[in-house]
Amino acid sequence: MFKALVLVCVTSLGIFSAAVAQMAKPEMNSKTITEGMPKADKQEISVLTATLKPGDKTPFHTHRFPVTVYILEGAFTLELEGQAPVVVKAGQSYVEPPHVKMTGFNKSATEQTKIVIFYVSEAGMPFLDPVH
Repeated sequence: MFKALVLVCVTSLGIFSAAVAQMAKPEMNSKTITEGMPKADKQEISVLTATLKPGDKTPFHTHRFPVTVYILEGAFTLELEGQAPVVVKAGQSYVEPPHVKMTGFNKSATEQTKIVIFYVSEAGMPFLDPVH
């Protein structure tokens, strides 16, 4: 009886170990400490996608809250007022700070840029504010 119980336990541990080994594990892409997140009781979470053709650019704008971009394809060049340009390549992410004037570019002559955008804001806030 004892040997049977030990065999069941060992077999169960083996199955458990195999199941754990096959579980998907997230991989950290980036971690950023930021300021300026919404403070309301409820927030709105938006996930957007954008495809920029070669030579495309975004309008000159600001965001009210931090915006995270993740590049699926190509490269995205951000020009933020008062800072050196930032190039974010496929597989990389970047947190755009709030209240900074900026524009983004696909500076490639041949490749498109595909971006996933993650934005947490107060409910009903616009994604960006154009700067004139």
